[in-house]
Amino acid sequence: MARVSFVEKGQGHPMVEDLYRKIETRRQRIINLFKVLGHCPYIGLNWQRLGNSLLTGEELPPRLREVAILRVGSLTGSEYEFTQHTSRGLSVGLSPEQIEAVHDWENSSLFDEQERAVLAYTNEVERGIKVKEETFNRLKSFLSEHAIVELTVVIGYYGMVSRFLIALDVELEE
Repeated sequence: MARVSFVEKGQGHPMVEDLYRKIETRRQRIINLFKVLGHCPYIGLNWQRLGNSLLTGEELPPRLREVAILRVGSLTGSEYEFTQHTSRGLSVGLSPEQIEAVHDWENSSLFDEQERAVLAYTNEVERGIKVKEETFNRLKSFLSEHAIVELTVVIGYYGMVSRFLIALDVELEE
């Protein structure tokens, strides 16, 4: 059970209620993450705006974005994050075997060199923040500076999301 209450539809600040309506208009459900963020209307709104812009993306291929997000979920131990992005990973072409192999990607032959470069970079950013020159140069051989900046924001954002979910013990939806 989450450490804080969920702000359900009809209980929130007008900004939260507007956000919930927009989510439902897109035929999506209001997930527990947003129900917890409902306590902070301004932060929650901007949190979702940034998340949506990252999911829409600019230049980073969606497949690489999802590989990175799944790896962040794996590294942080966020079952919620990993589970939420499993379906997104499948929708951008990852196989169920690849999604499972994200946990131990170094010992898997299921990822190409570009995906391996993204996974190595994700490991270093998430685990220790500082990235080795060799890792960065390998990534740069595949991605533009624009895509690298976008990838770095994705890793940081989903690291934050995972920490939020774990610290507040937000459970998965049924």
